[in-house]
Amino acid sequence: MKNPELNQAPKTSHRTGYNFRAKLEEHRVPLTPLSMETLQVNVTKLCNQACHHCRVDASPQRTEQMDRRTIDRCLEMLSLHDSIKSLDITGGAPELNPHFDYFVVQSRKLGKKVAVRHNLTVTLDGHPQTGEEKAYLPEFFARQQVEVIASMPYYEKDVVEEQRGAHVFDKSIGSLRLLNAQGYGREGTGLALNLVHNPAGASLPAEQAVLEADFRWQLRSRYGVEFNSLYTMTNVPLKRFKEQLKRAGTYDQYMGTLVKAFNPAIAAAVMCRSLVSVDYSGRLYDCDINQVLDMQIAGKEPMTVFNLDCGVLMQRTIKVASHCFACTAASGSG
Repeated sequence: MKNPELNQAPKTSHRTGYNFRAKLEEHRVPLTPLSMETLQVNVTKLCNQACHHCRVDASPQRTEQMDRRTIDRCLEMLSLHDSIKSLDITGGAPELNPHFDYFVVQSRKLGKKVAVRHNLTVTLDGHPQTGEEKAYLPEFFARQQVEVIASMPYYEKDVVEEQRGAHVFDKSIGSLRLLNAQGYGREGTGLALNLVHNPAGASLPAEQAVLEADFRWQLRSRYGVEFNSLYTMTNVPLKRFKEQLKRAGTYDQYMGTLVKAFNPAIAAAVMCRSLVSVDYSGRLYDCDINQVLDMQIAGKEPMTVFNLDCGVLMQRTIKVASHCFACTAASGSG
């Protein structure tokens, strides 16, 4: 799965080669807001796992949680703005927020499409701090017709567990089977189970269509698991992964690979043009990566769900930095 170009990638200066805004201008790519179609909400940084590639540094020790007041305000936004068609709930493991079920149910009552970024193992592990069981999740997801976007880096056990920890692979397969039993990933049910692959380490993902066919055959023939689509994600050089690259002395090589693979067509269609991201405290960002870097959307003052001005929001300049090269490399992320 390693990209041979990585070792040949040019060392580029941080001042010029990693300037994403300059790259957009070079290719005459606009990066202005088009819509507010998706509200992406990070409801917690608590997770039952601590993956090496996690860009939000989620772990079983984190305590950040979105409170009921902020969730109610997000629901009010969904109710007031017909342009917002989808709610994308993320974490950490979002299911560990005490108001998660309420958020899903109320959003569905508003007629919104709801997607949950699911790590699969939380169903079997439960809450890492309280011990609360989460075995009901597959049935709950099916009843609410939630789109499940599940982390599944690869179909080989050793690759997955090197990235995500011991016993994660077997639990993930078990959880996928539980979702399949509810109808997820099966033709005609309308229950979407989409997997997310990211490479193990400093390489670009393989071509998405080829990798999806490979995943489908391997998971079906080995484990009897079905899914709808596979999304490939490029590892973003932030937090734990950036520290790993720095320790290995390969950060500049990896950044050079991302810059070299810049795709103008993908850059023009990035999600931040039609998405607004909300952190656990209600602050607004152009995307979840900007959220990690605290690159907050601002008008006259930093914008939150409580002082949201849609006019300002649609006229804003989307904030970019070197991490944006991960979203626009080759076939892009997702």
